[in-house]
Amino acid sequence: MRLRNKLSKQRTDQYSSQIHPLLHPHWPFDPGKLPFFYGWAILAACTIGIIMSIPGQTMGVSVFTDYLIQATGVSRLQLSNAYLIGTVTSGLLLPFGGVFLDRFGTRLSVVLASVWLGLTLGYMSVCDRIAISLSLALHFPNSTYIAFGLLVLGFTSLRFSGQGMLTLSSRNTLGKWFDKRRGLASGIAGIFISFGFAATPSLLNAWIEAVTWRWAWVGMGLIVGLGMSSFGWIFYRDNPEECGLSMDGKLALSAPDPLLVQAEQPRDFTRGEALRTLAFWSVTLALSCQALAITGITFHIVDLGAEMGLTKAHAVALFLPMALVSTLTGSLMGLAADRIRLQFLFMGMMTALGVGIACMANLDSAALRGLAIAGLGASGGCFGTLSAVALPRFFGRTHLGAISGVQMMSIVFASAIGPSWMALFKDFAGSYKMGLYCFCLFPPIILVLNWVAPNPRSQIH
Repeated sequence: MRLRNKLSKQRTDQYSSQIHPLLHPHWPFDPGKLPFFYGWAILAACTIGIIMSIPGQTMGVSVFTDYLIQATGVSRLQLSNAYLIGTVTSGLLLPFGGVFLDRFGTRLSVVLASVWLGLTLGYMSVCDRIAISLSLALHFPNSTYIAFGLLVLGFTSLRFSGQGMLTLSSRNTLGKWFDKRRGLASGIAGIFISFGFAATPSLLNAWIEAVTWRWAWVGMGLIVGLGMSSFGWIFYRDNPEECGLSMDGKLALSAPDPLLVQAEQPRDFTRGEALRTLAFWSVTLALSCQALAITGITFHIVDLGAEMGLTKAHAVALFLPMALVSTLTGSLMGLAADRIRLQFLFMGMMTALGVGIACMANLDSAALRGLAIAGLGASGGCFGTLSAVALPRFFGRTHLGAISGVQMMSIVFASAIGPSWMALFKDFAGSYKMGLYCFCLFPPIILVLNWVAPNPRSQIH
């Protein structure tokens, strides 16, 4: 017992000695002394963190697209291309963000990402006015090209801090605190995340109509920049070991001998080893395909709805029933992820996504509109849970930040392509339908990849 106490103390001291006192795991309170397993508080904190990333997600940007077009004078295709360039650039930075996450921990990452996102939202609220001021100062005939450059800069910052680092930090933290209950925890988080994301367009639309789009962005910037950064500093902890705890709620002092645990469990993968497995790419492509389709649809949802005969309010309102489907699917997925092979769950996700995309091309039909809501809602409910469960289960926790940084880069790249893809088909074909039908080619291919991909940890001997 004394040896185990010593090992636990040494492990805690090892974590704490490398960080600033204000980021010490026992400040401002010691999670190990609470009367409940702190992982459940981490679950709540990470759920809030991901929801707070919404202003940097396509769901949060899509409601502002028409206002940006009107304010800056750029075309819809130019705005989509600015979003594409900014998102791709942010994606290129994410592998470095993942390494930062492994080195400095999720607590510091969440604080910095929240402040960064808050400042970016303030910048986006006045980017059109900055463009006009610069064009006058430089004697440009119009401010369109300057506005395009400023939008690229804004979208890069918005996507890296929101969709990138804040989301990445929260998902990784949740994955580090649970093992046997990881699916359950991710499923619980997925219920609230799916509902929050799906309800966002309607809520933001009402907020904009109440205070204008500029002040809506300023308000979100204050909430995220001040509120989420403070919340993250108080409640986030990188992993249970630094608090003298173990995953799933067992006290570190009563844990088995570390040498025996290391001998019994498969070793963790490095980033290079993970990238050489088919499982990593089959899972990453599934999540990226979801991002590709959903961002393309969401970014142009108002114009897509108008093409199908829906008003702006009716088009945005499609996300509310999707939220209900996502919530139900997310809760079931949390239970299934701890009991069923993950590849089968990804195959179900791709099936639902393919059906949803195909039916989105026929929103003028009430029956197919219902199938679109069911398909996209179900795939969205799968996304939240599976994105948090897959990597730590397949590759372990040691290099989780570096591995998930590459995966997030792929997801961000896909989300960058979606809006421009849809805008190109609208410009050259005069309709979004062909773009949606082309989207449908990807889910069956990825479904097959997940069918044949083995669990990489089961291959290690």
